[in-house]
Amino acid sequence: MGLIDLLIKHEGLKLEPYRCTSDKLTIGVGRNLEDCGITEDEAMYLLKNDIEKFHEELTERFYFYRYLDGARKDAMLNMAFNMGVPRLANFVNALDFMSQRKYDKAADEFLDSRWAKQVGNRAIEVAQMIRTNKYPD
Repeated sequence: MGLIDLLIKHEGLKLEPYRCTSDKLTIGVGRNLEDCGITEDEAMYLLKNDIEKFHEELTERFYFYRYLDGARKDAMLNMAFNMGVPRLANFVNALDFMSQRKYDKAADEFLDSRWAKQVGNRAIEVAQMIRTNKYPD
């Protein structure tokens, strides 16, 4: 048995946050999130994994997603990251317009929502990405 196996044996391996015996928010193999947090590299690793997960979900859920390119695909990823795919699926009219390549109408639908009011400039930038297939400046 090596060090990693021994630490897992003693600390445990928990894939969901939990409170340790010192009441610190902890994850993984004893990672104290409150005192140590995570590094930027770890955050980027998690982000890349999340993007891949949302890409797979969007591909499975919306047939037209695979045909989008560039900024329009990333706009969908951005919204999925923000609200989750199930909530994004509630934008029936906007998604229908996306599938028909009626991007101006899709953008208008997304902007005419409670989500757009909640996230402000993010919604404006995402809608512009849908309209133009270009990233914001």
